[in-house]
Amino acid sequence: MEDRAFPATCFISSRVRHRVATLSIREDVLIFVRRGVKTLQGGGIPVALKAGTSVVLARGSQWDVVNDPAPDGRYEALVLQFGDSAIEGFQRTHGSGFEARRTDGCFVTSPDEGFVDLILRAAHSIEAPGVSDRLRQHRVMELLLVLAEQGCVLSPREALSWPDRVRRLIASRPHAAWTAETMARACHTSASTLHRRLAEHDLTVGALIREIRLEMAMLLLQTTQLPVGEVAQRCGYDSHSRFSAVFKSRYGFLPSYLRSA
Repeated sequence: MEDRAFPATCFISSRVRHRVATLSIREDVLIFVRRGVKTLQGGGIPVALKAGTSVVLARGSQWDVVNDPAPDGRYEALVLQFGDSAIEGFQRTHGSGFEARRTDGCFVTSPDEGFVDLILRAAHSIEAPGVSDRLRQHRVMELLLVLAEQGCVLSPREALSWPDRVRRLIASRPHAAWTAETMARACHTSASTLHRRLAEHDLTVGALIREIRLEMAMLLLQTTQLPVGEVAQRCGYDSHSRFSAVFKSRYGFLPSYLRSA
C-alpha cells in the first residue's frame, strides 16, 4: 500500500490455503471477503468470515489469520486502509456524536448491498487516476459514518511512535540498503538517539528492517503475480535462497507455496 497516512487499497487473491501467524495490524483497515473464508484467531474464539462478510481491524491489534479458498479454488478479499487523514477528518466533523461508542480490535458486519456499494466506490476512488484527494477523503468518510452508526468508531492516532515512524520509512522503500545512519538522517536525528528510542520498545533497527520487508513480501505475494525472485529483490533481498529461508522461518512455508497453483 502507499503512504499510510492516506487512504489506500489492495486486492488479495490466493488459490492455496495459508496461515499467517501473528499478523500485526499497523493501520486501521476494512477487509471485505469476496470469495472463500478468512478465519481470525486473537486469543478468544476463532472468527470465521465467509464470502460477503466484512471486518474492521484496528491498528495495534494482532491476529493469527487463515485464508481459505472457496470450493471453486480461490480466496479473494478487498483490503481498504482508511488512513490517518480520513479518520482525523471524521473525528473533527462527526466525532462528538459518536465518542461514547468506540470499538477496538475486531468489528464484524454482514454488509447489505448499499454498504458493499460504498466499499467498492471508496476503493475505486482511491485507485482510479484523476480522482481528487477531496473526493477520495469523502468516499472513505462515508464508510466511516456508516460504521459509526453501527457502533464502530476508530480513534485518531495521537502521534506516531518511533517504531511506527521507522516502519513507515522502511515500507516506503523496502528495497533500500537501510542502516541506522540512513534512517537517522531521514528522521532528522542521530543514530545513537534512534537506537535509544527503539530500545525503549525492546526493538532494534535490524529487527524492524526484517519485520517490514517480510510483511511487504507477504503483501506482494498475495496481491501480485510477481515471480518470487522479483518479490525478494523489491523487498531488499539479493539472494533468492536467503529470502526463501527467512520467509519460511517467519511464516512456516516457502514463498513459492503461494505461487504453487
